[in-house]
Amino acid sequence: MDVRRVALVIFDIGGYTEFIKFNKDSLAHAHEVISQLLETLIDRATHPLVLNKFEGDAAFLYADVGADEAAAARDVSRQVLGLFPGFKAKALELSNNRAVCSCAACQNIRNLRLKAIIHLGEAAFRKIRQFEEVAGEDVIIVHRLLKNSVAAGEYVLMTEPAFRHLDPAVQDLAADFVEHYDHLGAIRVKAFEPDTKIVPAPLGARTSSLQRLAGMFRFKPSVSAER
Repeated sequence: MDVRRVALVIFDIGGYTEFIKFNKDSLAHAHEVISQLLETLIDRATHPLVLNKFEGDAAFLYADVGADEAAAARDVSRQVLGLFPGFKAKALELSNNRAVCSCAACQNIRNLRLKAIIHLGEAAFRKIRQFEEVAGEDVIIVHRLLKNSVAAGEYVLMTEPAFRHLDPAVQDLAADFVEHYDHLGAIRVKAFEPDTKIVPAPLGARTSSLQRLAGMFRFKPSVSAER
């Protein structure tokens, strides 16, 4: 078994459960749409991100951080944020191409939204025939974070080990809060809007962004917009 320091990423298509339930009579089309959207994300992801597996409406990826953990965290964060426009473009393309189909799945493609979770930690790798299994507490954490307090349809959520490597100005563009899970305790996280840039931003932009981000949560984030 090989234990490595890695960045762990999950892309989750929000609205998938409702999409499938509502469209039980057009299940084949619904699965086709989800598959194409997930494949678009994977096709656009580049080194060091590696796909481990698809998990229904989600994709689980990892990246070896190497000797420079901070650089790896910034690279992965840039990539993740950069994949949102591709997802939206593909959803629009599918919606337009399938407009002639009257099934509920094809008529509701634009209601699907993308969410991403990023975490830095350790993972154990082992080969089982042609499959690569990734396990460990940090793998559990990134999966548990799919259930969180963010009320927005689209966002990037990062744990403290990941976002601490970003520039302070970038951290100010995010809402800061804490999630609690049985057996894992409190996990400090930040949530970004999908169009956040991993570059320094002027004070006015930080204040404006935080005011918008306040609406993403069911409770007031701990970060103050007044700095």
